[in-house]
Amino acid sequence: MGDGGQRSRWEYWWVALRFSLLLCFGEQVSAQIRYSIPEEVKEGSVVGNVAKDLGLDVSTLVERRFRIVSGSGSEEALFQVNQNNGVLYVHKNIDREGICNSKVACVIDLKIVVENPLEVHYVGLEITDVNDHSPSFSEKNLHIEIAENRPPGARFELQPARDLDVGINSIGSYKLNQNEHFDLELRDSGEGDKIPFLVLQKALDREQKTKHLLLLTAFDGGNPPRSGTLNITVTVLDLNDNQPVCSQDVYSVTLQENSDIGRFVVRINATDADHGSNGVIEYTLGRNLKRRVHDIFQLDSITGEIKVKGPVDFEENEVYSINVQASDKGQPPLTADCRVIVKIQDVNDNRPQIEVTSLSNTVSEDSKPGTVISLISVIDQDSGINGKVISSISENVPFELKPSYKDNVYSIVTKGRLDRELVSHYDITITATDCGQPPLSTFKTLSVQISDVNDNRPEFSQNPFELYLVENNARGASIFSVSASDKDMNENAAISYHIVRGEGTQNDMASFLNINSDNGHISALKSFDFEILKTFQFQVVATDSGTPSLSTNVTVNVFILDQNDNAPVILYPVSANGSAEGVEEISRTVNAGHLVTKVRAYDADIGYNGWLLFSLQEVTDHGLFTLDRYTGQIRTLRSFTETDEAEHKLVILVKDNGNVSLSATATVIINVVEPKEAFAASDVKSAVKDEEENRTTFYLIITLGSVSALFLISIIVLIVMQCSKPTEYSSKYLQDANYDGTLCHSIQYRSGDKRYMLVGPRMSIGSTIVPGSNGNTLVLPEHRSRASGEVRTVSKH
Repeated sequence: MGDGGQRSRWEYWWVALRFSLLLCFGEQVSAQIRYSIPEEVKEGSVVGNVAKDLGLDVSTLVERRFRIVSGSGSEEALFQVNQNNGVLYVHKNIDREGICNSKVACVIDLKIVVENPLEVHYVGLEITDVNDHSPSFSEKNLHIEIAENRPPGARFELQPARDLDVGINSIGSYKLNQNEHFDLELRDSGEGDKIPFLVLQKALDREQKTKHLLLLTAFDGGNPPRSGTLNITVTVLDLNDNQPVCSQDVYSVTLQENSDIGRFVVRINATDADHGSNGVIEYTLGRNLKRRVHDIFQLDSITGEIKVKGPVDFEENEVYSINVQASDKGQPPLTADCRVIVKIQDVNDNRPQIEVTSLSNTVSEDSKPGTVISLISVIDQDSGINGKVISSISENVPFELKPSYKDNVYSIVTKGRLDRELVSHYDITITATDCGQPPLSTFKTLSVQISDVNDNRPEFSQNPFELYLVENNARGASIFSVSASDKDMNENAAISYHIVRGEGTQNDMASFLNINSDNGHISALKSFDFEILKTFQFQVVATDSGTPSLSTNVTVNVFILDQNDNAPVILYPVSANGSAEGVEEISRTVNAGHLVTKVRAYDADIGYNGWLLFSLQEVTDHGLFTLDRYTGQIRTLRSFTETDEAEHKLVILVKDNGNVSLSATATVIINVVEPKEAFAASDVKSAVKDEEENRTTFYLIITLGSVSALFLISIIVLIVMQCSKPTEYSSKYLQDANYDGTLCHSIQYRSGDKRYMLVGPRMSIGSTIVPGSNGNTLVLPEHRSRASGEVRTVSKH
């Protein structure tokens, strides 16, 4: 038996002793009774009926003062008895761990007394345990340090968990989180407890992992079980078990001779996976190196940098092999050998030289590809790679460098077509570069002039030219000027001009023109009449003075502009003798607004110059007749009265709208007759009038036919010109025939605002149709009107 069994035996002997003493003193002692109750029961819970279990008369309990008289500690306050029924009940909360600490058996002894006669009874109360406490560790975190060289199987004791509960509710098992290095082992302490141990299953390596975090969990045997945890941090202690390692097996570097003192050569980089002083690297030069190496190079023991310490001479030694030891500071230290190969590079200290053997400074632009213009040779006093020279010619030039049979001898030849008009001079740069490190170069520039050949025709600024010439120009005066340019130079660019003359309608007009062969000024040998000729064209040839010469033709389209040089012509009335006079008879009974007659006239001019206006210059009665100023119609203003005269004379003035107006007059005599006379005279007059109308119609047909023919010829010429011009070119010449009793030419070019004004008979003088309106305004394109400053309008003097 354990400790619980020993306690039970002592309690038994103690009760027996007290019972013997009571017998000696004359007290009556009954047998002891025992109850069992779990801790943490509610206050008032019944433990048992003590009076009944002791065989006492319940009705005498009060008289005999039934009571609890003693108990160990505060047991008396925990339990009470009821004197009325003899029941023992819980008076206060029972905490087994507070009463019995960690005892396995927790028994409270109560002494119950009754008097008359005096009796003493003993009641044993066993407090049973419930699982009301979780396992716990004295610390939440545990730190353990383990050297990385500890072998597998090593054990490390851990603190056990504690649980105030007893029996099955105490610590039952432990669990360690899953990991690859540690396992858990439990050992019996000899006192019923189990002590946990960490067991190393796999060797530790600080260079792989410096800390291991573990979690130990303790479980009790309650239902449900309770648990507590312990955080375990295992720190792996470093050992000098790693040798330094060089980053490269061999460090190979190139160093130029004559390098400056202190120049960086190479840096040795060794690493050690150990920690602390075990991983600190120190560098030293090998012991078996020649003294010359120590004189030329120095090594920084901390950084591993090798720098130039003394003069470096390629001729003395081309390669240096240096051994460097990298040692850590462990005990004992570990060492690694790092090898450095330093190759001394020869210095390229001589530049190439370029010699020009021959050179042609001037090359004709018609030279064929492959024409040799120069021979050069290149020399370098260095030897080996430093004396090998690569030569090149500047880019973007029509020349190339061609090697010859001998090394470093070259010829410069043309590689493409030359064009002096694009580039007349070339600066050719020859570059000679050796193959040393760093390379040295020499530059030489050759100047080549490109000579001209006659390979460009003269060019006019535009084709065709357009000339707007006012009719009645002065004979022999300059009317126009053409100019051409030639991209060639000197005599190849000297230009002369002449007009193409020959058979044909268009070329017939060229006989009336003359041109200055040196400057292209054109003069007219005759005065042009718009009413006879409205447009024509001729060609000018520009020829250079090259051998052979080149020429270019340009077409000049001439548009004759109208002047007001024609007076109006009266078509009706016209008498038998040819004078502008006529007689009209009307009935006295006609109403107001009656059309008496119509004055018809035409003007050979166009536009404003041909726009006719009618006005009454003389009239016998201003209140009787009216004249429409645009149509020439004469109408009555009112009906005739008996007092009105029988004969009326009207003098009509017909004038055009030129800057200096020209005019004509017509006389109309109106006879007012009685209706019968008017009817009788109408038959005779109708015959005469028919004849006059036929004659007038004949004149009108001839006039309209002439104008229409001129109009059609102008349209055909303009269509031909339109087909030979760019699509954006707009026609600048229009004419229109409008006949409403009066033949009216209404097309006029106005040079001031660069537009044609199409004037109708209902428009006032000076009215303007703006661009974009529905009026007939033809706007001259700006780029065509300004294409040449030599296109101008020549006014009549």
